[in-house]
Amino acid sequence: MGWRAATGVWLATVFLAGTSSAQLRADYGVMVRMRDGVKLASDIWRPEVPGRYPVLLARTPYLRTGLHLAQWARYFAAQGYVVVVKDTRGRGDSDGTFEFFAGDGRDGHDAIEWAAKQRWSNGRVGTFGLSYLGTVQWLAAREHPPHLVCMAPTAPGGRWFEEIPYLGGAFAFQWAVGWVNGVSGRISQNPNTEGTDWDKVLAHRPLLTADSVMGRVLPIYRQWLLHPTTGPFWDPIQFTRRDFTSIAIPTLTTTGWFDADQPGALFFWRGIIANARDPSKHFLMIGPWEHEATFQGATTKVGVSEFSPQSVVDNKAIHLAFFDWCLKGGAVRFEAPPVRIYVTGADAWRNFDRYTPPGSTPTKFYLASGGRANTRNGDGRLVREAPADNTPDRFTYDPKHPVPASGNDQSIDRQQLQDREDVLVYTSDVLTEPLEIIGNVAVNLEASTDARDTDFTAILSDVWPDGKAVQLGARLSIRRGRYRHGFAREELLTPGKPETFPLELYDMAHQFKTGHRIRLEVSSSAAPEYNPNQNTGNPVATDTEWKVAHQTLFHDRIRASAVTLPIMPKEIP
Repeated sequence: MGWRAATGVWLATVFLAGTSSAQLRADYGVMVRMRDGVKLASDIWRPEVPGRYPVLLARTPYLRTGLHLAQWARYFAAQGYVVVVKDTRGRGDSDGTFEFFAGDGRDGHDAIEWAAKQRWSNGRVGTFGLSYLGTVQWLAAREHPPHLVCMAPTAPGGRWFEEIPYLGGAFAFQWAVGWVNGVSGRISQNPNTEGTDWDKVLAHRPLLTADSVMGRVLPIYRQWLLHPTTGPFWDPIQFTRRDFTSIAIPTLTTTGWFDADQPGALFFWRGIIANARDPSKHFLMIGPWEHEATFQGATTKVGVSEFSPQSVVDNKAIHLAFFDWCLKGGAVRFEAPPVRIYVTGADAWRNFDRYTPPGSTPTKFYLASGGRANTRNGDGRLVREAPADNTPDRFTYDPKHPVPASGNDQSIDRQQLQDREDVLVYTSDVLTEPLEIIGNVAVNLEASTDARDTDFTAILSDVWPDGKAVQLGARLSIRRGRYRHGFAREELLTPGKPETFPLELYDMAHQFKTGHRIRLEVSSSAAPEYNPNQNTGNPVATDTEWKVAHQTLFHDRIRASAVTLPIMPKEIP
């Protein structure tokens, strides 16, 4: 590999073994001016042979050297593309100030149009990337850059009160303080937290100043806490029907059943499909993958779950086929099913014309007990028939002793957690034949509390014949009481008054096998991933008080609590 310097930019000739014998040229640290004069840094890979090529753009706050983006760039450059990887504003070598998606639409527009006008560009631009890099693609597309031809957003976040930084209105405390710290400087700040007393940080109240325990003030973190309802602060990055209607380019959406940003990915997917001028231009792939594996390449194991070798796909090759179709016109169509999903449990890929697939039928399973559903050894049951006048279940929720949870709880065995007295457990009879679900899973809880605010949580698990209770889905479900009617305003609870608490377990594709059982657990906390509700009704950001709450869950004729599963026909198409 030979190196030489020219005009302040490093130039390289790269030979990419195993991909192509083509010689590649890399230009590092190219500064590109945005409309307001701020310059953003880019690395550019392209074929050594002069010419005009289609361009692929990725914009990242995780530094141009992160997420193996250089590996992706060399792969595509060897296939006849120019690949531009750019630090977002205020990150890496880029000028300006980093803000959570603020200005990313405009900067994305300007970067696309700049790339289209370069001497090595044929004027056709596509975008790609994971997570934050997926969301900025949607924000740029909304700005309608004339030379943007297609995009491939992988695991983009996008449901700000049902994903990040709030979930069901509960603040994602552990994630928020860690993530914002990591992007609070131009280089990654995560190494600075080595030796940090995280227990002290997460125990600190009020939440608003917990960042100071780490040793720095995090403005983005504090802004999130000070804007706990939808409205002007969040509107600029919230997509609407009009936004989706205005986007006409082809899309390839990728997410996973264990991807924490699956709610956002499917929010964007559903929005574009519901409003698309031509639905045949949009493609969806969902595998048994956690967040980073949706992009980097899957493994055959997540948590305690193992999958067949067929669960692993060549993600680069799929992207290449999509971009060749969009940007090179090398094929009449992208040779992929409109929807391709992997069903866990069945360990099989299934292809559909749309998602949610035809035949998926929302079916209620009701919660029932004799009033003692506490722990997995209690009398809680999941039943198909509507309940009679059952005795309600009760438990005590102490926010200083919450049910433990972290962001790494995908596909864990929950048996020990289901032995807690503050966890209600409802289990079906043993299945005499397989039961397959594909689609959105919803929970409706009829409950009351003696507090002015509290949380309710729900988790679905597959109980194996040996007793193992494997957690399903990308996320648990949580609903903060003050947001039971939505996130536009806070409405405190009336102590003792029965209320409806809607929860969402997001999307799943899973087959419960013969001999297995279906289980729903209900509780009131999942800490430190989500700040335990202090049950006082005070403003969450500044609350320093604590109250123990006494919870009642109803399942009778008038107030029937239930989980709704999207059941597929016995004969799967």
